[in-house]
Amino acid sequence: MSNEAPTITPRKARDLTAENAAVIVLDVRTPSEFSARRAAGARNIPLDAIPATIAGEKLPKDATICVLCEKGGRAAIAAEHLLKSGHRNVHVVSGGTEAWALEGLPVEGTGRKAISIERQVRIGAGGLVLLGVILGFLVNPGFFALSAFIGAGLVFAGITDWCGMGLLLARAPWNR
Repeated sequence: MSNEAPTITPRKARDLTAENAAVIVLDVRTPSEFSARRAAGARNIPLDAIPATIAGEKLPKDATICVLCEKGGRAAIAAEHLLKSGHRNVHVVSGGTEAWALEGLPVEGTGRKAISIERQVRIGAGGLVLLGVILGFLVNPGFFALSAFIGAGLVFAGITDWCGMGLLLARAPWNR
């Protein structure tokens, strides 16, 4: 069995929920992102909580689950976890919440714009690179290694689509 969930459009996901109230629209973003803007009727289980949710059997294995995040990356990871655990009918909503809203489908939320995890990673990585360069010039050239380490981490994240800094930031108190 393939561990890659098929993608569906936001409109198709919305049609599935209209046809069957048991369909679960699962948003795997952080609670702050979820409260700011979400697909109407979506349920929030952050990506880092998916393994515990699966272990606790809080999602029926026979349910149709449409997974989304902001743009699709985290949703694909969550869908892979669900498929590996025996869920059979899992779909990734292509383009995520952003595409859902752009298609004019109903959204809910406070409207308060949360800083996405992706932006937080860029701010954090950029700040650490800048700090490494400044300290390298002013204190000790050994601090240039910090910038090199962060650069290598960004290359790794780009190649593997796995970002350790993003996973750490998702657990930060301001993202709860």
